[in-house]
Amino acid sequence: MTDSLYLAWRYIRFNRIKTITLITCISLITFLPFALKSLLAASEQQLMSRAFTTPLLVGAKGNSLDLVMNSLYFSKETPDFINMKATDKIANSNLAQPIPLYIRFHAKDYPIVGTSIDYFAFRKLQLASGRHFALLGECVIGADVAYLLQLKIGDSILSSPENLFDLAGTYPLKMTITGILENTNSADDKAIFVDLKTAWVIQGLGHGHQDIKTIKDPTAILNRSQNAVTTSEKIRQYSEINKNNLESFHFHGDPSIYPLTAIIAAPFDSKSATLLRGRFLSKNSNLQIVRPKEVIEELLANIFKIKNFFDAIVLIVAIAMILAVLLVFSLSLRLRQKEINTIFHLGCSRGTIAQLIAAEIFIIALFSGLLCWLALVILSHFQEEIVYKLFIS
Repeated sequence: MTDSLYLAWRYIRFNRIKTITLITCISLITFLPFALKSLLAASEQQLMSRAFTTPLLVGAKGNSLDLVMNSLYFSKETPDFINMKATDKIANSNLAQPIPLYIRFHAKDYPIVGTSIDYFAFRKLQLASGRHFALLGECVIGADVAYLLQLKIGDSILSSPENLFDLAGTYPLKMTITGILENTNSADDKAIFVDLKTAWVIQGLGHGHQDIKTIKDPTAILNRSQNAVTTSEKIRQYSEINKNNLESFHFHGDPSIYPLTAIIAAPFDSKSATLLRGRFLSKNSNLQIVRPKEVIEELLANIFKIKNFFDAIVLIVAIAMILAVLLVFSLSLRLRQKEINTIFHLGCSRGTIAQLIAAEIFIIALFSGLLCWLALVILSHFQEEIVYKLFIS
């Protein structure tokens, strides 16, 4: 058998192109179903883990999937807005603890999550270093954000404008990092957490101004008197909040109508959850309350329908590939007929010739298996990132 393997190896090395083609084709057709199964299992685990730990979610009536994906996994599809009155409604019901969310802005493609300190306790997020945000302009970043951007406590990160043609006149906000979260292998690792008021400052609902008493540019002052000073639009809004200008920041309008994207409702018990859901069933209300678990289960059901279709395609391609491989070996045997006859005339039996061919198939199958295994190892290393990009973000 050793001699057969040696001769088969020498033949395979001589016919490199044919061998590499066969190994690649067999590896790919073996890799695809295993890779799909692995990715779907990882996506199901990631999606369901957060859905199970989020009992109820309140948001604007509309697409419940966009609401859940934005609130739980911080996707870029922003649902319709609700306001702070909904938070008061849940709090006054004494049935659940409301955790407001405002997930609309980004910094370097990482979502900025406006929320309250209660969110960290609800998600059981622990700080690896630093402290939670306490003032306007402070933020806590996830483990992946800190690692990928090489950020540490005391550094700053700048919010990104929603588009390049922002006519609202709002400036990107430079946020100071006060804390870095421990790794949780969830969407929280790739998020930047701020107080709700900081998120509203990014939107432009709150802002600060320069001290007009210290302005030296004469073109920035339209009129100055003992009682009042009229300024031009050259008076800029601050893009950074610090101890020197913190007191100048203020908000306009009624805070009760400031926007939110959703509210996590954490009921105190199952009876409270049922009663709370009943209070949001009114057809006249612009709010809806959903169970993320049900929404994600429906999404996964659709994904697995696609998987079954893909499995059927893979099966058909696999059969075609096996037939093609058999055809290649059959043609190879015909082309090698003189070689086989020479081996036979040298005294080798038909069993020995079959052993040589089996050795070739064994070596090709072995290398195909190793290549497939290596591809699956690489996939497992980047699996979470791939799942987040393909199924979540």
